[in-house]
Amino acid sequence: MPDAPNKPAWLNHEITVGPVEQYVYSLLPARDEVLAQIENEAIKRGIPIVGPAVGRFLHQVALALGAKKVFELGSAVGYSTIWWARAVGDGGRVTYTDGDRKKADEARGYFERAGVGDRIAIKVGDALELLSEENQEYDIIFCDIDKEDYPRALKLAVPRIRKGGLLVADNVLWSGRVTQENPSEASTKAILEFNRLLYSSPDLFPTILPIRDGVAVAVKK
Repeated sequence: MPDAPNKPAWLNHEITVGPVEQYVYSLLPARDEVLAQIENEAIKRGIPIVGPAVGRFLHQVALALGAKKVFELGSAVGYSTIWWARAVGDGGRVTYTDGDRKKADEARGYFERAGVGDRIAIKVGDALELLSEENQEYDIIFCDIDKEDYPRALKLAVPRIRKGGLLVADNVLWSGRVTQENPSEASTKAILEFNRLLYSSPDLFPTILPIRDGVAVAVKK
């Protein structure tokens, strides 16, 4: 679905009724200068970010869990990373991953300005390969990579989440395309497979929340 000119990308998924969506976003407090700049850049340059409503939700679940270790699969310019980093607090650690060095360098600047640079480990490369190299458990693993890779991400992530920890994934309703009877897009097929695997996993207790483009949250049993 094409975005309307100068309209935030996070308001173009049509998962909830338009006026309801607008109302939810109207309640959100203003973001600080760094997050506001990233939001503006996302609009101007078409950068995919989770947006402020989902950002607040990510922060909230990390606070509720008392998370100190978060691994992020697909971080772009670091918008969601900042929400995670502020939630884990002093002594916490968020791993940023992206395959684009320029995006990582841009993100690093935002992290320093936001005062959370010392809480973030920046890794450039294939996010799934970087995760596969990890031999520790995380409180939260957040999935926001290319959708075709979601099923593989699930299989790699589950063994690396501690018991009681969370797997969180964005875009699991995929602008409503998950309702198509015979989807042709590889991305839609992959999201459908991811959701099926998520709900059939004996190791996870999942819920899909219809916020923005759909956020899945699964507790590891």
